[in-house]
Amino acid sequence: MTLRRFALPAVTTSLVLGLTACGSTSNLNPVNWFRSDGVKAVAVIPEGGFLEDQEYRGLVTDVVELQVLRSTGGAIIQAKGLPPRLGYWDAELVPENFERPVDGVLTYMFRISEPPYRTNTGRPKQREVLVGQFVSNTKLQGVRMIRVVGERNSRSSSR
Repeated sequence: MTLRRFALPAVTTSLVLGLTACGSTSNLNPVNWFRSDGVKAVAVIPEGGFLEDQEYRGLVTDVVELQVLRSTGGAIIQAKGLPPRLGYWDAELVPENFERPVDGVLTYMFRISEPPYRTNTGRPKQREVLVGQFVSNTKLQGVRMIRVVGERNSRSSSR
């Protein structure tokens, strides 16, 4: 009886200690039985990218005017566009090439949203859309020309 009382715990303890000596990757190691391997990060990106990252706005029909105004710490690019009819909205100068100059040219696309319903043509003065974009002196290093692109034309300004 005494042998059973001491033998069973001694054998169990030696078995557990012997198995824990197995490698940390071993399934025999009881320390690993209830341990989680952790969450594995998997990036799931849909084909064509995410909807919120896709550009839904088109280019303004004509870029009528472009001015580059000096400002503290950089410059303000001010452009005037002319869409084909009234009601265009959400206009913005969207930088190309992550706002890095290519051969000394910093390029912006004049993007604008079409109205959700049919609108009148109106007069050209009524359809004008103004946008502005601040560019820091750091980003202007090495820039000789700033270009704003529309659907039918583009305007540029040299430094």
